[in-house]
Amino acid sequence: MSQLPENLRYTDDHLWVRVDGDIVTTGLTAHGQELLSEIVLVELPEVGDEVQVGGTAGGVESVKAYNDLYASVAGEVVAVNEALVEEPGLVNEDPYGDGWIYRLRPSDPGAVDELLDAAVYRATIDQ
Repeated sequence: MSQLPENLRYTDDHLWVRVDGDIVTTGLTAHGQELLSEIVLVELPEVGDEVQVGGTAGGVESVKAYNDLYASVAGEVVAVNEALVEEPGLVNEDPYGDGWIYRLRPSDPGAVDELLDAAVYRATIDQ
């Protein structure tokens, strides 16, 4: 497994979250994309969408399966990674960088603190 960034928060369903000021960026973890294999399609939420924790915020299709992406933090989508429309493989190639999926302004910025830290996520996927 690739190196797990310590500065991110994680979910049980293999999403990562990074706080940048008052904006939260979300993507699929390296482990998550490895489980799915080659990503062939990314469905992005719409800018302006209000997402709720556990609600659908897009999806990814791989050569193996289609998976909904569930929001880990509630808020308003303020940006989506349009590059993924033409190059969905960026999720595989650079999951913590150019493969980010969407950005939102959280309705409760403290909600990020409730997500898994790197040590807990690592323990979860190493089981």
